[in-house]
Amino acid sequence: MGNIIIFGPPGAGKGTQANNAVNEFNLFKVSTGDILRNEIDKKTKFGEIIKLKIDQGLFVDDKIINRLIEDILKNKDNHNRLIFDGYPRNLNQAKTLNLLLSKYGQKIDLVLKLSVSLETIKKRISERLSLEKRADDSEDIAIKRYNTYEKSTEPVIDFYKKLNLLKVIDGEMSIDQINKEISDIINLI
Repeated sequence: MGNIIIFGPPGAGKGTQANNAVNEFNLFKVSTGDILRNEIDKKTKFGEIIKLKIDQGLFVDDKIINRLIEDILKNKDNHNRLIFDGYPRNLNQAKTLNLLLSKYGQKIDLVLKLSVSLETIKKRISERLSLEKRADDSEDIAIKRYNTYEKSTEPVIDFYKKLNLLKVIDGEMSIDQINKEISDIINLI
């Protein structure tokens, strides 16, 4: 196995697909969203800063994220079996991730991008609102986060494309269809 990154705008289904890959391939999921929500739930000073950023539809500072990621990379039980969901979000984080992975004798083997339209994201967010209320779920915040995501991750996607690691998945398909396509791709690495 190897390390995988999954990209897609907020609401694209990255978490669902990452969870499917975790179960099918015995991977360890590194979800910055989960890590950050955990910090918020602990109600630490650190968590308060994170909550403020997320509630405004902004991304959390790279230094905070990178420190949390390095703590996970240090754990030898997870070496070369990580799936990153929601990280890296920008080119600086991508380069830092490569340096940190190298420091711990690892690398990225595959980068998946779920390609989903803003209209589909808005529909999914409204469906999710009726099921579970998350502080970062509202249409206005979703639109802002989608636009911020597209702008900030474009250079990251190009970075991994140039490294010949990128596979684009049609995120408009059903969950099962997306899962099958991802499984087929992971089986090739």
